[in-house]
Amino acid sequence: MKRSGTADLPLHYGHVPLWLAERMSKLGFAIVETIAMEFSTAEVISKLSNPFWFQSFGAVMGMDWHSSGITTSVLGALKKSVNPHSKELGIYICGGKGKYSMATPQELLFVGEKTGLDGINLASCSRLTAKVDNTAIQDGFQLYQHNFIVDNKGHWAVIQQGMNPNSRTARRYHWHSQDLKSFINEPHTFIYGENQGAILNLTANAATKSREGILELVKESPVKIIKEMQHLSMPAHHDVRMEDVNMKRLGAMLWTTHENKPEDFEELLLLKGMGPRALQSLALVSEIIYGTPTRFEDPARFSFAHGGKDGHPFPVPVKIYDETIDTLQRAINRAKIGNSDKLSAIQKLSEISRKAEESFTPNSNFDALIQREREESHKYGGRTVFGDAKPPKKKPINPNNQLELF
Repeated sequence: MKRSGTADLPLHYGHVPLWLAERMSKLGFAIVETIAMEFSTAEVISKLSNPFWFQSFGAVMGMDWHSSGITTSVLGALKKSVNPHSKELGIYICGGKGKYSMATPQELLFVGEKTGLDGINLASCSRLTAKVDNTAIQDGFQLYQHNFIVDNKGHWAVIQQGMNPNSRTARRYHWHSQDLKSFINEPHTFIYGENQGAILNLTANAATKSREGILELVKESPVKIIKEMQHLSMPAHHDVRMEDVNMKRLGAMLWTTHENKPEDFEELLLLKGMGPRALQSLALVSEIIYGTPTRFEDPARFSFAHGGKDGHPFPVPVKIYDETIDTLQRAINRAKIGNSDKLSAIQKLSEISRKAEESFTPNSNFDALIQREREESHKYGGRTVFGDAKPPKKKPINPNNQLELF
């Protein structure tokens, strides 16, 4: 098994309002089910083990794009929506935050009984990953969340998060069962977190003699410890800034969905009736499902699907969110009876956007783009944890001047 990455995140407190939590569960389940249908349950596990994809996944679901809250909220939403369908879907989500993390081994034993998998071994893997990240690696973060996701073929991922109250940051650790060699010798391929100097790491290859001897702790630079690992470090600022986003990718997607009607694309005829704003969200959801790993280097871009509950980059457009869920669920239901035309159309949406990038040159009018989203938010049922979006007092940006924005 490889640790597939880590992520450092600003420590956020608060709660997810019920109106968003319910939608996160529905959209999260629809995305997971689509990936499992289009690819495999192993691909779901692989994507969850990628910290960049996971952060982008949380952002497209309307969570604060950069915060530690994505971990708890996304996994909680998935556990609530996926587990009731585990038998037919073939994916089981165990564990959680606080006391629920301690129940993970017992839950895995139960999964073993239902699937025929070796529940004792899965429980042992759960304990070992927690021990490694909490004890063998002493980086100042104490685990408070542990989730173990496993499919009925035995592929699994672990996502766990630790807190450092002194620096007010959280660190998320990702594990993947693929190519498992050792839990104690260079097991990680990714830890998501900010470089905070030298740490104690008994899993480093340089610590082999120490482990074989008296297990003396050795100090290594983070670069050596985390070589071969992906590393995602999120900024402390809440607002989405131009430097947080790949403007070529974002601009091409916005231009494609707003400047061209679905009728202009033979591949998108089945999405006829969706407005430009709904296509914008669906295009980003499409990329979450079908995009390659290199497409998730800027998770902030995915907040342009459904905004964020704290209002950054703009309020959650509830009406658009519901339309995205409905479109994806209808596509899944059609695919289940052998008609995959709508899923194919959704896939084409992100493909067309990627093709547009080849000749697209974005401008720097990023602030105007966010201003337009905020001023039009009330049209789409915009909501935040602070209340409903209100119509702007000043004259809004002309929605027809899209080229000025993109």
